Amino acid sequence: MGSRKQDSAIARKEANKDVVKASLNDCPSSPRKMRLVADIIRGEQVDKALYILKYSKKEASNKLEKLLLSAMANWQVKNEGADIEEANLIIKEIFVDSARQLKRLRPAPQGRGYRIRKRSNHVTLILGNKEN
Repeated sequence: MGSRKQDSAIARKEANKDVVKASLNDCPSSPRKMRLVADIIRGEQVDKALYILKYSKKEASNKLEKLLLSAMANWQVKNEGADIEEANLIIKEIFVDSARQLKRLRPAPQGRGYRIRKRSNHVTLILGNKEN
């Protein structure tokens, strides 16, 4: 009974060898601004996505570039001895979720206070092989 469970775990591990995940939590920028850059690189090949992020003017592209490099390093660890150029890695999924908000007050006319919501986000990036 135990060997069957172990066999399925090994099969699942082999199937997931091509899929790696990296996440960036509590990034201090608006989720809306981060999604603009994330939408550009979704579905792209890894080398093309790195090129896009490197030459993008957006501040969020620097953080996403670092996250993509981290995901590539995770793939290297999972697939020792394999060449990353020959793997045909693409960005399978990338999604940006809202994180906590820091709430502040700004002084306003006539003794009022305007609310400022300093937003942050969580980014999850999943790399996988390109299926033909």
